[in-house]
Amino acid sequence: MADAVYDQELDSRQGGRIALLREFWAYFSENRGAVIGLFFFVAIVIVAVFADFFAPHLPNHQYRDAFLQPPFWQDGGALTFPLGTDAVGRDILSRLIHGARYSLFIGCVVVSVALVVGVILGLVAGFFRGRVDTIIMRLMDIILAFPSLLLALVLVAILGPSLINAMIAIAIVQQPHYVRLTRAAVMSEMNRDYVTAARVIGVRRLRLMFVTILPNCMAPLIVQAALSFSTAILDAAALGFLGMGAQPPTPEWGTMLAEAREFILRAWWVVTFPGVAILLTVLAINLMGDGLRDALDPKLKRS
Repeated sequence: MADAVYDQELDSRQGGRIALLREFWAYFSENRGAVIGLFFFVAIVIVAVFADFFAPHLPNHQYRDAFLQPPFWQDGGALTFPLGTDAVGRDILSRLIHGARYSLFIGCVVVSVALVVGVILGLVAGFFRGRVDTIIMRLMDIILAFPSLLLALVLVAILGPSLINAMIAIAIVQQPHYVRLTRAAVMSEMNRDYVTAARVIGVRRLRLMFVTILPNCMAPLIVQAALSFSTAILDAAALGFLGMGAQPPTPEWGTMLAEAREFILRAWWVVTFPGVAILLTVLAINLMGDGLRDALDPKLKRS
């Protein structure tokens, strides 16, 4: 009898989760831009994961007889290098495909670090309030007082130019947004009846913070994470363009732009294609973020 009751309860939970996923997809799919962004982002992920399979050449291999060769549809181009080559004879398409790995890696690491640390600090600030809240929020205000890219540039200059240091700097710059969102959500949830009931029955503080309150604060954080993903890619590309991010010959899109600066007038394709890759990827992620906001924000849902 007990097993039957347990199985029935388990089936009801699974049915509830499936119903929530269907509701989420129904609202998400109403935004056509978000669906297009999702499919494009999935395509980028697949290309990045299987870059060795899709890339026609090695990203750093130099072909001495093909310096600044134009794309295949222009005079002098060839299908061997569909998007042309750069100043040292490297295939641009192959470098773009492998560069997707770096961009996605940067976004994942930056968002993960900023989200985890920001959520913890925001939970502590919103839960304990008082002096702890004041110290944390004033520190976040100091970080926000500086232009984000300028602060990231200063931090990388202190730590040393590299991709890892660039990701650390970008994560620090993005952290205040997560702290503020988490703190505001926690302060709103603290007055709810379920939190009061949990305190009355003696739920421990850590369980109350991370198990009871935090899951109800995740909707705005998920949207912020999606939008921060694109910001991280842009900031990493900007640092790479300034020579403070990934270092040559790494096929990172910002670094590719930096290497092509002197060839803007002579070879437009060397600059254009990395810029277009950044543009489309960031646009797709932002469209996904809009769709997530529409699907997760109950105020935007039609009754």
